[in-house]
Amino acid sequence: MKVPYFVPWITPEDKKLVLKSLDQRWLTNGPMLGRFENNFKKFIDTKFATGVGSATHALHLSVKALGIEENDEVIVPTFTFAATANAVRYCNAKPVLTDVDPLTFNILPKMISKKITKKTKAIIVVHYGGQSCDMDEIKSIAKKHNLPIIEDCAHALGSIYKNKQCGSIGSTGCFSFYPTKIITTGEGGMITTNNSKLFKKFNILKSQGMNILPTQRDKSSLWRYDVVDLGFNYRLDEIRSSLGFSQLKRINKINQMRINIAKIYDSLLDKIKGITTPIVESNRNHIYHLYTIKIEKDYPLSRNELFIKLHKSGIGTSVQYYPLHLMSYNEKQYRNNDFPIANKLKDQVLSLPIFPTMSRKQIEFVVKNLI
Repeated sequence: MKVPYFVPWITPEDKKLVLKSLDQRWLTNGPMLGRFENNFKKFIDTKFATGVGSATHALHLSVKALGIEENDEVIVPTFTFAATANAVRYCNAKPVLTDVDPLTFNILPKMISKKITKKTKAIIVVHYGGQSCDMDEIKSIAKKHNLPIIEDCAHALGSIYKNKQCGSIGSTGCFSFYPTKIITTGEGGMITTNNSKLFKKFNILKSQGMNILPTQRDKSSLWRYDVVDLGFNYRLDEIRSSLGFSQLKRINKINQMRINIAKIYDSLLDKIKGITTPIVESNRNHIYHLYTIKIEKDYPLSRNELFIKLHKSGIGTSVQYYPLHLMSYNEKQYRNNDFPIANKLKDQVLSLPIFPTMSRKQIEFVVKNLI
């Protein structure tokens, strides 16, 4: 692959900290997790942060801790990864899918209002690609109906809306450290919140429902613990915490490098007819976890034809996303006509390679193959 779709940026310092973590006696629930969580909450500007095994875990625990259960409904955009809706189903509740904005691919506030019923218990927003949703309007709707907001921030570590970090605006923020994401721990995630009761629930639920952890018992004369809820093994271990802690130190540099790459793409793609580059709305930034273009009717190739052409040229790309309502597992549960924008976007969007260490030569090679 001449230009891969993504390349994790792992430095010698990252590797050094990971190796150092292996010298500890406790390889989970140890000091590196605490240091990572502490720095993370400071960056997001929330009172609390707790590490988990993935963003899926973060979403699931958010839904469960908010008391959502069977027959409840949660509003979710259709233009997202399966985990966003799956987290709702894990609690035997129903994800109510909504259409998205044709420019930003974020959830449309006006569609949220139309989908709210007496059964609605929460709204999940997805900050697509690294740009925040219209949180003022969404918060207004949520306040009117007394609904919590769960922020899916898998793309949005460092995304800002009106001087507030994504993940600090709703009831909870759910972050991903998958290899393609802004920072990576291989697999991993984080939940942020300002709610002490939710934070306590997260920590109990992610550790099999135990009220006292083995590492806590190891430091005291206590041996007796209780299982106070049906919990899960959703912990983030010391090895991954060390990698996350190290990478978080350079988060601003990582995001600025992605922004710089996006600017080069913008300038080079500006004169290519039939390609629409990412739109950045006012009062927010874009950190370009994804650099997603739209292939319009006047481009000489279809999106699928372009995908194949780039692949043959050694360029990795991705389609994000194929809407949830069209997935085999979901298609009988939703009416296709309810999602005209997503139905159109599924044949237009193509995410180009973008990663911090990407060179100008690689960017120019990608663009050359788009002409």
